Amino acid sequence: MFKKILIANRGEIALRIIRTCKEMGIKTVAVYSTADKESLHVRFADEAVCIGPPSSAQSYLNIPTLIAAAEITNADAIHPGYGFLSENAEFSRICQENNIKFIGASPDMINKMGDKASAKATMKKAGVPCIPGSEGLLDSLQDALKIAHKIKYPVILKATAGGGGRGMRVAHNDEELEKGWNDARTEAKAAFGNDGIYLEKFVVEPRHIEIQICGDQYGHVCHLSERDCSIQRRHQKLVEEAPSPFMTDKLREAMGKAAIAGAAAINYEGVGTIEFLVDANRDFYFMEMNTRIQVEHPVTEEIINYDLIKEQIKVAAGVPISGNSYYPKMHAMECRINAEDPKNGFRPSPGKITVLHIPGGHGVRVDTHVYAGYTIPSNYDSMIAKLITVAQTREECIVKMKRALSEFVVEGVKTTIPFHLALMDNADFKAGNFNTGFLESSFDFSTL
Repeated sequence: MFKKILIANRGEIALRIIRTCKEMGIKTVAVYSTADKESLHVRFADEAVCIGPPSSAQSYLNIPTLIAAAEITNADAIHPGYGFLSENAEFSRICQENNIKFIGASPDMINKMGDKASAKATMKKAGVPCIPGSEGLLDSLQDALKIAHKIKYPVILKATAGGGGRGMRVAHNDEELEKGWNDARTEAKAAFGNDGIYLEKFVVEPRHIEIQICGDQYGHVCHLSERDCSIQRRHQKLVEEAPSPFMTDKLREAMGKAAIAGAAAINYEGVGTIEFLVDANRDFYFMEMNTRIQVEHPVTEEIINYDLIKEQIKVAAGVPISGNSYYPKMHAMECRINAEDPKNGFRPSPGKITVLHIPGGHGVRVDTHVYAGYTIPSNYDSMIAKLITVAQTREECIVKMKRALSEFVVEGVKTTIPFHLALMDNADFKAGNFNTGFLESSFDFSTL
């Protein structure tokens, strides 16, 4: 087992990893930018190293500085968390070259799944259902038009290196496709330095359902049930739950087998997620694979009583998994508490938290790195906490979430708590009648 792990991340996920490491008897090293000097992950790690100014490019994305921090503290492994360098093949490779274990996917696995066009080709070969579309990257607008006419509108253009909804455009006719072609490529080039675009049939009113998987170094892969991530705004998830209210035993079995086949096709090692779009007929299609831990991993942990960070570390250290797949025993839900103003287009609201009260009670979990007096920097993602509730049924889980949200007090900045409270009262949400377009098409923001 590792003696010391450097966490190449910040905020709540860094603190989350530190907690599990402590329980496993593993020393930890926190890294931080000057903007994060007062963050709790810095306080609770065994050691802390400043890695640069607030800019992510000069701190959390600075590979040479991170490697140097690991070397001077004698860390024998690096956990990248999510975001930042967690799916960076170059970082994984450099860790290998410096005899530091990267607690995540290998460079080859990241490359195969990081490029969405090649990921789709790999999944098709493994027999995983994929959305009809281009076989690879598009060479020209003419190619896009030709395929769109063949598979019929609506279609969606996607950046091969995309993420967070950037580099994506939906088109319902040739004119929209031409405009989307130019806009998507420009946005993708600016955001990712790669303007590669592919095209797919646009699945109308889909559910976004993902399967949590885990694979070890010995070729064993299992799944740990599903999460429903359909409540999202501009492709950014706001609420996740497990199990999905749309799920059936038959569909879970089929999606689980498909996810295992996809992971096995690349000899996947570690914890990861295979994401699917599921249409109204419960036909499912591969969307992408995340070769890392995800923000929403706590809901899976709560329904099966399973520490996914611990499993990640054990697998990276060469411990085999049991090989058994897991099925939900409870119902869990996660609300992302962001420092944003939902009454004003979810505008970011950085600043100093003057008052903070964290909810508690049976079946309530809060993952956060903030405290009263903490100043939320404007340099990073606006998520400041994750509120998770778990209960025997979905109905009880929603009631518990509403109660916990009403106890969650954050003053000094705007947060998404009012939005989540309104959502818990929404009749369609409570009935499980929603899809990825629910907030744009059906939710009444005037109720906030």
